[in-house]
Amino acid sequence: MLTLIKGNFMSGTLSRLAFISLVLAGFLISANSSYAFQDAAPAAEKKDEGEAKPAANTSLFMHIIKSAGWVFGPMILAISIALIALICLLAMELRLATSIPPNFVEEFTDLVNKKQFKQAFDIAKEDGSFLGRVMSQGMSRLQYGIEDARESSYNMVDSIKASKEVAITYLSTIGTLGPLIGLVGTVFGMILSFMELGRPGSTPRPDKLADGISHALVVTLLGIGLSVPAIFFHAFYRNRLIKISMDTSLIADDLLTQMYHSTKKAAGQPSAPAAAPNVPTKSMPQV
Repeated sequence: MLTLIKGNFMSGTLSRLAFISLVLAGFLISANSSYAFQDAAPAAEKKDEGEAKPAANTSLFMHIIKSAGWVFGPMILAISIALIALICLLAMELRLATSIPPNFVEEFTDLVNKKQFKQAFDIAKEDGSFLGRVMSQGMSRLQYGIEDARESSYNMVDSIKASKEVAITYLSTIGTLGPLIGLVGTVFGMILSFMELGRPGSTPRPDKLADGISHALVVTLLGIGLSVPAIFFHAFYRNRLIKISMDTSLIADDLLTQMYHSTKKAAGQPSAPAAAPNVPTKSMPQV
């Protein structure tokens, strides 16, 4: 059982390291692409020396902020902050070492082997981890039999799992709303552009057309940028929650069974009473 815990802990550490490496690689790629875009603009300007130099050379980041507008910009910013907060919260709560502490399992097993059942129940009750809450609930029903204790612990696993799934569901909601917000911004930007084209008695201004189209494309980009990490982390944490729930159920069942048989042996009772043999009885003669 300890080998299973250590193996799961190592696999969780490797997955976290792989994820951090992917994030850093994406950051470096995006940084290099932004620098390349900024370097390409002056190079293009040097080719046409006869043309007038633009008054201001805004960066891509400032252009995105300006094109997002005062409505969609703060909205997407607020959703982004909520998304980052959810990801960090789930990263802290759904760690394998936090949900199934190896030290708790070792200490609990040692106390049960020493027949210190009261101390074992106390450390399970004081431990706030996933496994500790399941064990304290199962041990509280252990006096009514091992089957009742198992059923109670399984119900606690389902209860904790449901509470964690609430936060994970918000990730899927953000992943669904991201493209919809981008679509609304696209439609709004195209309306601004067509309003400029439809002005009677005047020539459409190219800068106004560019502003409307840029607004449409930028809001679409930001909406998809919200959706991609939200959908990824929704699948990632959903699978991790399933794995943690299954591991917790298996380890809790093992520890409850071990404690049940240890208490029976300490009380001087057989752990599993033998069934009475089915011996046929002869019918007594009637007097």
